Amino acid sequence: MRVDVLLGLQWGDEGKGKIVDVFTPKYDIIARFQGGPNAGHTLEFNGQKHVLHTIPSGIFHPETKNLIGNGVIIDPYIFEQEIEKLKASGIDPQKNLYISKKAHLILPTHRLLDAVYEQSKGGEKIGSTLKGIGPTYTDKVSRSGLRVGDILCDDFEQKYNQRKEKHIQTAKNYGYDLDTFQIDSKNFDAYEKCWLDALKTLTSMQLVDSELFVNNALKRGETVLAEGAQGTMLDVDFGSYPFVTSSNTIVSGVCSGLGVAPQKIGRVFGVFKAYCTRVGNGPFPTELFDEVGEELRKCGHEFGSTTGRPRRCGWLDLPALKYAIMLNGVTDLIMTKADVMDNFDTIQIGHEYNYGGKRMDYFPYEINDPKLQPVFNSLKGWKTNIGSIQKLEELPQNLMDYVSYIEKQVEVPVSIISVGPDRTQTIFRIE
Repeated sequence: MRVDVLLGLQWGDEGKGKIVDVFTPKYDIIARFQGGPNAGHTLEFNGQKHVLHTIPSGIFHPETKNLIGNGVIIDPYIFEQEIEKLKASGIDPQKNLYISKKAHLILPTHRLLDAVYEQSKGGEKIGSTLKGIGPTYTDKVSRSGLRVGDILCDDFEQKYNQRKEKHIQTAKNYGYDLDTFQIDSKNFDAYEKCWLDALKTLTSMQLVDSELFVNNALKRGETVLAEGAQGTMLDVDFGSYPFVTSSNTIVSGVCSGLGVAPQKIGRVFGVFKAYCTRVGNGPFPTELFDEVGEELRKCGHEFGSTTGRPRRCGWLDLPALKYAIMLNGVTDLIMTKADVMDNFDTIQIGHEYNYGGKRMDYFPYEINDPKLQPVFNSLKGWKTNIGSIQKLEELPQNLMDYVSYIEKQVEVPVSIISVGPDRTQTIFRIE
């Protein structure tokens, strides 16, 4: 058996959580392989909305195992809150949730440093979620991080205090006053107490050597779907650096984030919105600053599920989409939020870029240069409410023309069209 992969092809928020939820009945294991609580996967079914940050989106299917892999970083307090919300909705995650002992911990002082570093950038802020993601990955690669398995060791308290004091000293070097610092409306001491108490919830879960967990499952013939967080254009190596996240969001991150060999990667499902959004700072060539962009934001409810910040909105960017498809070896495309554009007479598509008089149909290193501008093509809108449509043949022709245009340009089929947030609002073109 091989590991199938589902990941985002834009700047995150593509609707991955919903699609994972739809796919879950086909898989024995759903596994997160990177990122942390900066992710926000929203699922809707039975009239309820659920937002997950660390836990895989297959958790609502009790017969499916869900794994938080070694490439994920975990804030125990945020994790505990997720667990409590799941239990309140009738889900018992202790039965089908597994956590890698090698997953790194986000310490309270990581969140402190995140705020310190972001503030120090002044006008060059990257738009961090302030969840401690960057500092945690920094400690990981500098070989000074703490992992889930360390909680079980006798010297955990000593290790924790050593790192805490080091982080606090760094913050002081930036002139930061710990007494004025707050995390989630709590002062540092109050948050730290909640964090330490939450370690009990984390260690009450099924802790595993996740690389063995996954590979042994494959040997037994079990099916695995790797669930990505954020999006390709936020990849630390290939995204719009430095306005990126701190992990590898592309398919190669599956190998390092779960411990599987490259030849064990199977189908790659790439999720993209029918338009584009972005949270935080950084280049966004097709961004709209007019009433059309505001309409996309309003109709698409484009506010960050993690931060609550309004998302920047714009037309679909084909060079960026082709670039993401290339990096990930995408075999199947999934288009979400087509229903958000139901009311437009005309729809624009960013077909290529103009950079100093040179036309580019690819995503270049110079993406941060404001001289790079999009070149648009126009298509007719479908002017039809598609949210209640359940059959492929009933979708309006102009929507299918839009899909065909995209397929012709990127040379990968669109297998699924999502016409609404609920799991039932999903139309399969190719199984």
